[in-house]
Amino acid sequence: MERPANLSGTFDRCRPNYHCLRSDKMTAPEPSDNELLALMRRGDENALATLYRRRQGSVYRFALQMSGSPALAEDVVQEVFIILMRDGGGYDAGRGALSSFLLGIARNLVRQRQGREQVYAPLEIESDDAPISERATQSSPLDELSRVETIASVRRAVLSLPSRYREVVVLCELQELSYTEAAEILGCAIGTVRSRLHRARALLIEKMRPATGEPERNAVKAARCFA
Repeated sequence: MERPANLSGTFDRCRPNYHCLRSDKMTAPEPSDNELLALMRRGDENALATLYRRRQGSVYRFALQMSGSPALAEDVVQEVFIILMRDGGGYDAGRGALSSFLLGIARNLVRQRQGREQVYAPLEIESDDAPISERATQSSPLDELSRVETIASVRRAVLSLPSRYREVVVLCELQELSYTEAAEILGCAIGTVRSRLHRARALLIEKMRPATGEPERNAVKAARCFA
């Protein structure tokens, strides 16, 4: 299937119109992912747009946290939904949730891109031009500098983990998925997820300790600071 030049036009046309939302107490339930997928397979562009709005955020965050590259993450989101448009990309509801299936596609695409390009771009940190109201106004300049430096060190530490450990940190710590969901995405046993996460936490603590000087329990908790 030839890749569309840009999917944004399709999705932008179907953004929610908040002026048209009903205020009735009785409203129709939101369709499930599988229902939307069935409609999409029958050519319903609105269903595709709704599914995109619902799931593109988690796909983007996963790709960004795995690669550190916003450009790569944006490309992965486009590719994931292009694959899904090809008759559902081979999705089987009996093998897990569609959300897990999409993250599994994203995982493979990130690995392929990084294998070809060896891209590990640094994630952007908060801009100095950000409005004061959006920042921690009660902290001192030194506290704020320390916080930003800690976030940067966590990002570097996560990105420096071997892929098999970075995956479980991103899925279980940053995306806050269950072991079962992570196992579905990675195609491995739950016990493997547990053991990899245990090892990943140890590596992350070791990498962060020189930069942060924090106790171990705080070092692991800090990994969620850029989720």
